[in-house]
Amino acid sequence: MAANNPPLTPQSLSAFSEGIYLVLSRWTALQMAIQNEWGGRDSRQKSDQFSYDILSWFTQTKEPLYIDDLEEKILFKTMTDEFNVVLDDGSEKEIAEELMIMHEECLQENYESIQRLRISSNGAQAVSQSRQLVDENVDESSDDEEASDMAVDEPQGPSSNSKTNNTSVDNQNQTGQADDGWSVVPPRRNKGNRQN
Repeated sequence: MAANNPPLTPQSLSAFSEGIYLVLSRWTALQMAIQNEWGGRDSRQKSDQFSYDILSWFTQTKEPLYIDDLEEKILFKTMTDEFNVVLDDGSEKEIAEELMIMHEECLQENYESIQRLRISSNGAQAVSQSRQLVDENVDESSDDEEASDMAVDEPQGPSSNSKTNNTSVDNQNQTGQADDGWSVVPPRRNKGNRQN
């Protein structure tokens, strides 16, 4: 990208702001952090600030906009520092790429990707990373009932994202994965095995 970042028109700025919100509302790791208040009681307000910070990065940065900076300095850092989420699923790369493409389109006053997000946002709050994980398991399953249960169970709670959880994410590699791809993370306070 050029060092002199071209400004967005008022219409493009408004559309891009909405696009950022739509992308973040579909990011499973962030939505779980908000719902479970991993960033504290003000997690929802932190999410709003997160959207604003991303918009500011795109609109006020004087240096060239690099996707690595967006991934590491904005997305990954904010998720870690503000929401206590350690990302190891690579979803920040997907989000950064989507935002960079959307920004380029908005500079050209092309709002197709934002329109697609509006249409697909009818209750869907899972980013493709989590959806893909479930779809792979469903494809491998020969039992239709088991596949149906997986599809229903996927969006319900923190266990639906086997890659992202607040501070216990680091323990997943040590606990091992079951044959179906789901990890079991033991409770931190109790040494015995307890099911919730």
